[in-house]
Amino acid sequence: MVKKFSMLALAGLIALPAVASASGGANANDLERKIEELSLQLDQLKAQMSEKGEGVSQADFNDLSDTVGEMEERSDSWDLAARIKFYGDFRARLDYYRAETVSEKIQRSDTLWTNRFRLNMRVKATENVEFKARLAMYKAWGMQTTPTGLGNDYPMWDGNMTRQPADSALRVDRAFVNWNNIGGVPLWFSVGRRPTTDGPPAQMRMGTDERMATPTAFMDWPFDGISAGYAYRWGVEAMGTGRIRFCYGRGFENGLGYEDDTTSALADTDFAGLSWDIMKKGNRFVTLQSFGAFNIFNYPTFESDFVNFGASMPPEMGGFGAQTQLGNLWHTSAVYQDKIGDVSYFGALGWSQTDPNENGMFNDPIAMMMGGTANSDKENGYSVYLGARYDIDSVGLKFGAEWNYGTEYWIGLTPGHDDVYQSKLAARGHVFEVYGIYDLPSGEAISKYAKTFIRFGYQRYQYDYSGSMDWNLTPYDLDDTADIMALQMLGMDPVESADQVYLTFEAYF
Repeated sequence: MVKKFSMLALAGLIALPAVASASGGANANDLERKIEELSLQLDQLKAQMSEKGEGVSQADFNDLSDTVGEMEERSDSWDLAARIKFYGDFRARLDYYRAETVSEKIQRSDTLWTNRFRLNMRVKATENVEFKARLAMYKAWGMQTTPTGLGNDYPMWDGNMTRQPADSALRVDRAFVNWNNIGGVPLWFSVGRRPTTDGPPAQMRMGTDERMATPTAFMDWPFDGISAGYAYRWGVEAMGTGRIRFCYGRGFENGLGYEDDTTSALADTDFAGLSWDIMKKGNRFVTLQSFGAFNIFNYPTFESDFVNFGASMPPEMGGFGAQTQLGNLWHTSAVYQDKIGDVSYFGALGWSQTDPNENGMFNDPIAMMMGGTANSDKENGYSVYLGARYDIDSVGLKFGAEWNYGTEYWIGLTPGHDDVYQSKLAARGHVFEVYGIYDLPSGEAISKYAKTFIRFGYQRYQYDYSGSMDWNLTPYDLDDTADIMALQMLGMDPVESADQVYLTFEAYF
């Protein structure tokens, strides 16, 4: 019996490193507890052998003692490894797109395959300081550049980096540090590359069912900044909890310039405002955000020197004209979410207002060529967004439908959208979408992050006005003959309607 006990103790000591390795992120306290238990067993073994007069050889005992000591030393390394958590997701997506322009030209009907890989990391530095990051690779099959026609024909820049297909490089999508529980109260501070894409209610149609970003989906713009927040309880059970954040970020950095250089120097573009989760109780969620964008540019600095050279040319030579600042923009939106039985639903409203300087916003280029002035009026835009999803949990199916509408002067700040071709929440007109999600029967989950599903859907875009997500040119009525002629004079032929079908295979791990 004593020999059996000795062999079991030895086997336990040998197996412990393998168990720790297999667990990947085993709790350090559990490992220490196991080491202590084995140390105690070793002492008991020695005592039992002494009582029975069966002495254990000093060599064997030293071997066992050394093994326990090594385990104790390695527990420190396990503790360091356990602080870091890695998880991620992969998506393969197929899109079919067909569009008709104002002049009734049919844009090339085409299929597009893309791969997207994202790797998340969370690290505890101290009890109240945590680092979070996400790296992302997003590319089209068969290309190492952005395919023509994606991202509103804008090339890569800071506001859509990692959010539209480019090359196979793994780039920093998010990276920030949170300092929580400041002063022992529910107050926190955060700084870094912000989690500002795929905000609520995007999680419903994207199949994650968990909030993926701080701002609402009307603000889908990757940027760097800081935030300070406070969490609270209403004190009324039905109201649940809430939290409010004050945020600041930089949307465009122009670098150093001379103070008296009024011809080329641009001010930096900054964001500032608040994001307020008014209440959250179960599935019911109400959030409001309001912010200003200051010193808005007419176009950003792109990632290609060749594009920058083209952008600096006047419009008649195929460029965007001189880079300049246009004034400020105010933006407010709200989302309400809830669930009744197997039906989840939401409603969202958005408002935007331009506050131009002497360079104007929503300018009419034809009127200006004829001696007119820049548009210095404040223009208001509005958007409404509704959706619902019915879940059939018994078979792992979910079916949803959404509709959104934007008015003539609506501005959706969504360069980081995930609609591949055109941002639906920036549309000045109607967008209808129906979709389905099927949770694949892929066996028991190994990770708490595990989720595998296919997502399929159809989107119909019907534009009433040109220039979605643009504040430079006046919106032209796509049903008005005079406005269509004006567009043709400017050499523009915008999309009037489009159909898109998509299918994804997604794995979270």
